[in-house]
Amino acid sequence: MAIDLTALRAHFPSLRDGLAFFDGPGGTQTPRPVAHAIAATLSAPLSNRGAVSPSELNAERAVADFRAAYADLLAVPARGVVHGRSATQLTYDFSRHLAKDWAPGDEIVLSRLDHDCNVRPWIQAAERAGVTVRWIEIDAGTTELDLASYERALSSRTRLVAVTAASNVLGTKPPLRRIADLAHEAGALVYVDGVHYAAHALVDVPALGADLFVCSPYKFLGPHCGVLAAAPELLETLRPDKLLPSTDAVPERFEFGTLPYETLAGATAAVDFLAALDPAAEGTRRERLAHSLASLHEHGRPPHDRQAEPVGPESLGRLKNAGGAGDTDVTAAADGHGASGGEVGTSGSLGGRCDAVIGPWPWVRGPGPGPRGIW
Repeated sequence: MAIDLTALRAHFPSLRDGLAFFDGPGGTQTPRPVAHAIAATLSAPLSNRGAVSPSELNAERAVADFRAAYADLLAVPARGVVHGRSATQLTYDFSRHLAKDWAPGDEIVLSRLDHDCNVRPWIQAAERAGVTVRWIEIDAGTTELDLASYERALSSRTRLVAVTAASNVLGTKPPLRRIADLAHEAGALVYVDGVHYAAHALVDVPALGADLFVCSPYKFLGPHCGVLAAAPELLETLRPDKLLPSTDAVPERFEFGTLPYETLAGATAAVDFLAALDPAAEGTRRERLAHSLASLHEHGRPPHDRQAEPVGPESLGRLKNAGGAGDTDVTAAADGHGASGGEVGTSGSLGGRCDAVIGPWPWVRGPGPGPRGIW
């Protein structure tokens, strides 16, 4: 079923002024259902979690719904979903948790392609632990990771490989499964920054080979927060520093202090909004997400390319780079005039009003004539 752009745009109060937003790093604009979920949670009875009073039950429900929504979005068990203030905060936290088991002589492998969020925390943790940092280089001619340099960087002492699922600048999508398989053969864990990937693809964390995967709901219509996904069995092996009365249960042991229940409710509403993009979508929430995102991807394809390949979860959010350097994880507007990608966008070269992308989705645009697909 075709996506009704007029109906969808009506959910975004920020579009009323006719502005085009290009602040990709600042996140997407917020639909009314997300804002309403936040307000409803704040205005209802609320307290610490429990099983007796209405306020306790409301808090408990907000947490359970959040974990269930991101379990569906990321294809992980609900007990493997950890809330954080941001992807950066979660990466710093887990760099400290993991580094507890590192020793001088150990090594970690980082990527030159990554956002500093998935670099600096690991470098600083390595410095404190006396661990050697090795690098996966970039092939400047293709903007892809140089996998030969990766294989040279791996050794029997490698404890961790940290890599992006999609570059925030170039749009490059590394071959994560191959990278993960090589890391696992060496006995290393794989930490994936999926912030710029989750906004464009139906994520399947186990299929990617990621041991730990982090993303940011505010990149796909939610409030500002971060989510980490991992197998509960792995989380059980990690021992964070925490307060004595804090629970030792997984995943709560990694969430410090009282959770922001209103933020959790807004993040849950964002997943439900995505699942309902195509009114024809049916089935479980995971199935509705797959259907809606496939419909959205089809809408964003250039008309001349819409029959080029079948659309499915494995191809969501991919468009051929105009320069032929490979697939990028950016979604251009429907006429295919988009630039290459990443999350660096500017209106400086456009002038005046334009029909430009607000966030990664082609249907969230400001009205008016002008170029399309710049993000």
